[in-house]
Amino acid sequence: MHLLRRLLVSLLAAVLLLLVTPGVAIAQVHEHQDENGAPMLRSLESLRDLDYQSWQAVAYRTGTPGNPVVLRIVGYPGKLRLEHPAPLLVQAGVKEWQLDDITLENPVLASDGREAAAEFALDPLLNDLSNNRPLRLFLPGVFNELPVPPYVVGEWREVQTEPLGS
Repeated sequence: MHLLRRLLVSLLAAVLLLLVTPGVAIAQVHEHQDENGAPMLRSLESLRDLDYQSWQAVAYRTGTPGNPVVLRIVGYPGKLRLEHPAPLLVQAGVKEWQLDDITLENPVLASDGREAAAEFALDPLLNDLSNNRPLRLFLPGVFNELPVPPYVVGEWREVQTEPLGS
């Protein structure tokens, strides 16, 4: 009987801890400064493609909500070279988007000889989404599929709408 009571108390404590512990997917949207020192809002996540290669996905916006949101995909320098322009293909279920490569519009990236980063206009995708759904990114010749979980999509949508200094 004593063992059963201990088991029940342990089970109750475990359930209580699960209910009061914050979720693992805590938003990572925060203010930062761009290369020129201007304030920006960004989401920074590390994602793995289906070949288990790591990629950094940075969605950012400078200025007020409504300004363009840019998605920067960064690989490890020396491991690959990204040719520009190369559109980013995005799929969510049966829906598909093609995001424009705007890398060469960024003077810092355009002059970076490592060519390990690419930037894409994210607003066409974000404007078409009505929820935080999982996405699959395809960059031909670079990666075949980079899964993006719903919480990251939520961060990207927050970058688009949140004011700076919130």
